[in-house]
Amino acid sequence: MNNHFIPILYVSLMGFIFPIMRFMSLHFDTINNNAVRFLSGGLVLTFIILFKFRTEIRKIISDPTLIIKLLILGIFMVGNMYFFINGLQQTSAVTGSLFGILAMPLAILMAALFFEDERTRCKQKRFYLGAIITFLGSFIFIFFAKQPNIEQNFLMGSLFLGISIFIQSIQNIFVKTISKQLHSVVISASTASIAGLIYLLIAIQTQKITQLQTVEWSLLIGLSCAGIYGILVGMFMSFYIMSTQGVVIFNVIRLTVPISTAITSYFILGETINIYQVIGAAVVILGSVIVLKTKN
Repeated sequence: MNNHFIPILYVSLMGFIFPIMRFMSLHFDTINNNAVRFLSGGLVLTFIILFKFRTEIRKIISDPTLIIKLLILGIFMVGNMYFFINGLQQTSAVTGSLFGILAMPLAILMAALFFEDERTRCKQKRFYLGAIITFLGSFIFIFFAKQPNIEQNFLMGSLFLGISIFIQSIQNIFVKTISKQLHSVVISASTASIAGLIYLLIAIQTQKITQLQTVEWSLLIGLSCAGIYGILVGMFMSFYIMSTQGVVIFNVIRLTVPISTAITSYFILGETINIYQVIGAAVVILGSVIVLKTKN
């Protein structure tokens, strides 16, 4: 797949995920939400593996170390999404986007500490120029967004988002390490299935799973479809970009997601953006193009 086309497709498709996750987080408990989403997406990817990547399954079975790495990655995903969904519930889309920006320096630092190719990329002047331009553009876009009323639990939600991005920065390191041994589809399926099973066990243990009995079937089916879409785009495509273009490039690309989210919200929800945000969006696109031109 084209390494320039995939990031564009990823950002476009991710524009639908944030509104969907926000909507579902208001209708389902976090544990049930994540259990259904991860299991639905993981099941679809597992079927794909059984038909297309059976040799990858043999690799996992014959390598106990690889099994442990996948389990750890699944646990990180559980923690990451628990704090992210709770943070999203208690803050706002603008705050979530802001923490996406704050995640970039931490993710780059973590990646550069462990991988030589990431350190090499960070040493290039073009990368710094593009990253700074993208960072400023994203900040402009979010700063001039319409600010929601601050709720009493805003600080707690911000703390949850902060914990989420810290876990995610460590999680990205595991993804890049494992991607040298397994295909992105297999990593995504394993991670989603492990995380889904853990959430299911927690839901059963805490008896929160009984709440699903009171939910309309249409909403439950919608959550399941959202899970499949989210895993294919938010996890598989993310892992693919990290494995082919690096953690650093992925985090810069991710900064453009608030732009696509705003565009999607405009057409679907009728939300508008102002001229300053349009300028910020243009700056983000310019910076991202510069970063994508850096050499591996």
